[in-house]
Amino acid sequence: MDKNHALDAFAALSQSTRLDVFRLLIKAGQQGMLAGDISSALEVRQNTMSANLGVLARSGLIRSRREGRSIRYFADMDGMRGLLSFLMEACCGGRPELCQPVLDEIICCQGPLGPPERQPHERST
Repeated sequence: MDKNHALDAFAALSQSTRLDVFRLLIKAGQQGMLAGDISSALEVRQNTMSANLGVLARSGLIRSRREGRSIRYFADMDGMRGLLSFLMEACCGGRPELCQPVLDEIICCQGPLGPPERQPHERST
């Protein structure tokens, strides 16, 4: 991840609702959540939530999959790993391999099967 991409991700997370959404989607794991369910859980109007989901998707921190007339959202663990890697690339006295266990541990957030498989019609932003 380059500096500009990292800045986009941090900008997306610097707003309270978007940070709450991202944390909620991490907690939801492989199942993700439907947009309406995210709005209900956080008590945010759907049009406001739609704008916030768009910002998070453009930042590379979440991704979506259309399910009929609904859209299911997932935390993009690759995006999160990229952001953490960017932050930690010069850690440990110039020995980033010492930080690799921290990055590897993020895989556990998606369960033993890893992140959900991408479908051909799925958007990844």
